Amino acid sequence: MSDTQQSTHLSKKLHFANARYLAQLYANKESNLSVIEKCFDVRLVTRDEWLQIDGSSDQVAAVETIFEILNHGREQGLNIKSPDFNNVVKGIADGQEEEIRSLFEESTVIKTKRKSIIPKTIGQKQYLKDIEKNDIVFGIGPAGTGKTYLAMAAAVSNLLNGKVKRIILSRPAVEAGETLGFLPGDLQEKILPYLRPLYDALYDMLDREDVAKFIDRGIIEIAPLAYMRGRTLSDAFVILDEAQNTTPEQMMMFLTRLGNESKMVITGDITQIDIPRSKTSGLLEVQKILKRLKGIQFHFFKKGDVVRHHLVQQIIEAYDVYQNRH
Repeated sequence: MSDTQQSTHLSKKLHFANARYLAQLYANKESNLSVIEKCFDVRLVTRDEWLQIDGSSDQVAAVETIFEILNHGREQGLNIKSPDFNNVVKGIADGQEEEIRSLFEESTVIKTKRKSIIPKTIGQKQYLKDIEKNDIVFGIGPAGTGKTYLAMAAAVSNLLNGKVKRIILSRPAVEAGETLGFLPGDLQEKILPYLRPLYDALYDMLDREDVAKFIDRGIIEIAPLAYMRGRTLSDAFVILDEAQNTTPEQMMMFLTRLGNESKMVITGDITQIDIPRSKTSGLLEVQKILKRLKGIQFHFFKKGDVVRHHLVQQIIEAYDVYQNRH
């Protein structure tokens, strides 16, 4: 790096491995660079593998910090997207450098028996840190953001590391416009379709033999929300999935099951509520009731946290536009 300073004005050039590597830091969108220019009153010029910053010494230093932090995140395996970029820029502009840096102090890797799971966005990394620091975390956001999968990974990791003695996974048995009551079998067989996504995530992290063994021993329990009533869940990592389909009464019932040495993660997508319109979603109401309680964290995923096929994010955006128009 080289710099030339005249009074309070500074011109500084930052060098990176190659042009592609540099572009990844601003989410491959040059329009994101203009966000920095407007926010910090600087001029940015990028050519090949370098980025030049022109402005006052303080502002140039702030912009250099932004790219240093983003670069550190990129080295940890994060895929920088526009919401991530904007969050870092806003954080530095608001004087939250310490908080932003703490998010990138070390890489976040969750190890299970079958794979190591690394968050792919800054939002996902913050979510895992929220789970680590709080006893109750709400993960709210659109499909494909990893809110349930990452919670499952944290649960499996806590179990394998001896931090909890069991995992309890639950979903409300609410039909998404389909009727399963005609299916043959007992109650357990009828509710299996509702719980299948939880099994799929487990099989991705543990061997099938281990899953069967843990379930047989009661170390892992997968059950409909109705089965939680009247219980106290201690020494457990408890996950409630599809929580947008709970009623306020069900949500309160579930939250008050929390026992000693336990964690709860509640996940849901408020754009996919399947309960009758005459009923209020417990996930919507709980945000108003518990948002100020210490030890409870609400984490809101954005469209930029979607890590499925690239078309999934575009589909979500298209539906948002349509619904806003109508």
